[in-house]
Amino acid sequence: MKSKAAVQVEHGGPLVIEEIDIPDPGPNQVTVRNFASGVCYSQVHQLRSTASPRPMGLGHEGSGIVTQVGSEVTHVKEGDHVITTWVPRIPIRGLPVSRPTGATLHGRPLIADGDVYTWSEHMVTFAEKVVPMSPSDPTDITCLVGCAVLTGAGAVLHTAKVGLGQSVAVFGVGGVGLSAIGAAVIAGADPIIAVDLVDRKLQFAKEFGATHGINASDADPVTAIRAICPGGVDFALDAVGAPTTALQILRAVRQGGPRADNQGGMAVLIGIPVADVSVDLNEILLYQRRYCGSLGATKPEYDFPRFLEWVREGKFPLAKLVTNRYSLEQIEEARVALEEGRILGRAIIEI
Repeated sequence: MKSKAAVQVEHGGPLVIEEIDIPDPGPNQVTVRNFASGVCYSQVHQLRSTASPRPMGLGHEGSGIVTQVGSEVTHVKEGDHVITTWVPRIPIRGLPVSRPTGATLHGRPLIADGDVYTWSEHMVTFAEKVVPMSPSDPTDITCLVGCAVLTGAGAVLHTAKVGLGQSVAVFGVGGVGLSAIGAAVIAGADPIIAVDLVDRKLQFAKEFGATHGINASDADPVTAIRAICPGGVDFALDAVGAPTTALQILRAVRQGGPRADNQGGMAVLIGIPVADVSVDLNEILLYQRRYCGSLGATKPEYDFPRFLEWVREGKFPLAKLVTNRYSLEQIEEARVALEEGRILGRAIIEI
C-alpha cells in the first residue's frame, strides 16, 4: 500500500511529503489509518539528531482506525478506533529500541522512533503501541493522549503521586506542562504554580487550573515560589529540560532534614535534557529531597481510558489544549511555529 508521509530524507534536511510503501502487517502488527497527530518538541530533537539513520518518519502521538491486524493480535480488531503512543503496553527495561516496521521509502527502510510515525496517512506498527478507544470519542484531539497528556498527567499521578492539598510548581507550560497542571487539579493540589517566560502562556495555564503564574524572565522563580509557599513546594516538575530549569526545580522544593518522618520535596524532570548539569548533591542528601525522572510514566491500557473519562466528565479540557491545527502538507510550517515558540498549547496535524 502507498501512503503519504512527512519524512526527513537526509540528516539536516527539511521535512518533505513523500510516498512510502507499507506492507501488510506481520503477526504482531497492525495497520492504522491516521486521523490526527500531535506535534511534539521531541520531534525537533529527533530532526536535529545525527544518531539515527535516515529516511526518518516522525510523530509519536496519534489517533486513527485499525484497517488490518496481524494473526497474533487480540486486543484490537479491524475497524477499532485507537490511540497510538510511543509508550508500550508491555513494560521494558531500559530505553526502547526502534525496530523495522516494514515501511520503506524508495526501497530504504523507514526509521521510526518508538516504531510509530503518525505524521502519515497510514502506518504499520507493532500492536503494543495502540490502545483502543470508544468510537464516540473525538477523532482529532484524542491524539494528544498518546504523549502530551500521558507524559504530564503520568508524572503527576504516578511519579510524584500528588495528593490532596499538596503544592505543585510546573516549569514550562506547553502541552505537557498544561497536562500536568490539569492532572494536579484533579488530584486536589493547591497551590498550583505555573512558571514560564511568556505571559500569555501563564494566563492560559490558569484556564487549566494554575492558581499562580510566575514569569521567570521578570523574577527569580525559586524566590517567587517560596514567597507563595514558604520553604518551597512539595513537588516541582520541569517540562522544559533546560539546564537552568533542571536545577531550579531542585531548589524550588521544600527542605526536610534528619529523621524518617522529615522528607523534603520531590523534583521531577520530564523535559528532554539538552545539556548536562552539575548538581550539588548536598541539596539532595542534607534535606532529604528527591530528584527523579519521569519518562512516559503511564500504563496506557489502564490510564488512557481514565484520561478519556476525565474529558467526557468535563474534568480535563483536552479540546482547549489544541491551539493550532495544520494539514499534513503544512507540517514544515507547524515545525517552525513550534521551534519559534508560537504554539500556545499543542498543535495537531489533521490527516
